[in-house]
Amino acid sequence: MSLWLYHTYRLLWSGIDLLFPPRCGGCGQVGQRWCSNCQSAVSTPSQPLCEICGLPLTRSGRCPECKASPPHFEILRSWLVFDGPVRQALHRLKYRRDLGLGDALAEPMAVWVTRLNWQADLILPVPLGEKRYSERGYNQVALVAWPLAMRLGWRYDPQGLTRSRETRSQVGLSALERKENVDGAFRADPCRVKDRRVIVMDDVATTGATLSACAQALQEAGAQCVYALTIARALPHHGLKIV
Repeated sequence: MSLWLYHTYRLLWSGIDLLFPPRCGGCGQVGQRWCSNCQSAVSTPSQPLCEICGLPLTRSGRCPECKASPPHFEILRSWLVFDGPVRQALHRLKYRRDLGLGDALAEPMAVWVTRLNWQADLILPVPLGEKRYSERGYNQVALVAWPLAMRLGWRYDPQGLTRSRETRSQVGLSALERKENVDGAFRADPCRVKDRRVIVMDDVATTGATLSACAQALQEAGAQCVYALTIARALPHHGLKIV
C-alpha cells in the first residue's frame, strides 16, 4: 500500500514539474528538482564513524562526547555532509518553500537508508514549535520523511512527538547551550510509540542535542528503541562552537 501511494505521490510531482519546470535545489539549473550533477558533487561522512553519533573519527570506536555523555538514541547516521549543493538545497527547502524538493531528496536518500538495515516500525520528524510552524507554514523535515516512509514501507506518524515548549534556534549556540536549550522540550504519545522501534528524523545533525532530547521523550513514552536519522551532518569546520 505504501509503495503504491509513493508512486502516486511521485507521479503527482512529475505532473506539477511538467506544468511548472523546476529548478535544481542545489545549483538552480532548470529542469530537475535535484540534478545528477549535484548528486555527484555531494559527499558522505568519511569512515570510520563514531559508533553512536556518526561523527567522523580517526579510529573506530566512540567519540569523546559520546563516551562522556552518551545520547539517548541508539545510533545516529547522516546521509551527506552539510556542504555544497546539499547545504543550498536544505536552505531552499527550509526558507524558500521549495516543497517538491523534499520528494526529490527522499528518492536517492532511500537507497542509502536501505543499506543501514534498520528494523523500524515508524518514522517521525522532529517537530517545530507552534510559532515557527505558523511562520513557515510547514515542517521541512516532514517533506522528506513522509515520502521516505512511503518508499521504505515504514509507518509515518508526525503526531507521535510534539514540542512541549518553544525553544531558541540552535544556530550559533555552543554544544552545552544546545543541550540546555532543548532539555525537556519534547513530549511523546505513549499510545503511538510504546513498544515501537522508532526513527526520529531531522534535516541537519550538529551535536545531536535535539535528536537526543527527542529520543529521551520517546523512551520515556515507552519506545522500544530510537534511531536518529538526518539528511546531512554538520562537521566542526562548519563553525560549531564546542564549548
